[in-house]
Amino acid sequence: MPHTRKPAVAGWFADEGDGFRLLGTRCTACASVFFPREDTHCRNPHCTGGSLEETPLSRKGRIWSYTDSRYRPPSPYVSNPELPWEPFTLIAVELAAERIVVLGQAAPGVTVADLTVGMEVEVVPGVLHEDAGTTWTTWHWRPTGVAA
Repeated sequence: MPHTRKPAVAGWFADEGDGFRLLGTRCTACASVFFPREDTHCRNPHCTGGSLEETPLSRKGRIWSYTDSRYRPPSPYVSNPELPWEPFTLIAVELAAERIVVLGQAAPGVTVADLTVGMEVEVVPGVLHEDAGTTWTTWHWRPTGVAA
């Protein structure tokens, strides 16, 4: 039976493959960008108030920081306690055009040994978890091979 693909968090990203993008919101008054998206009001304390519009974020950014997760996180993180824990890499990526930093998991196979601060990475579709009938999708950061 094929798995149904569902986003782990609805409205945070769109498309697959080369069209994959994180989705944020931009204030029409002050141009501040938010991710995760904000749907009620601008969070900029200096803004006089504007409407928020969905905006696709840059596909590429530079590593601001990174680390690895060597312990099993508590719930609501989903993992099978009967299987050995597999460490994964977390990357904080600066999106220069949006002037924000977005956290995400590295693509499978990417470790802290592969990364440096300032390295260019791109957002790609990823899998957070699979259960009996559903593949829960998310985003990953993958190095592009472009030096800092």
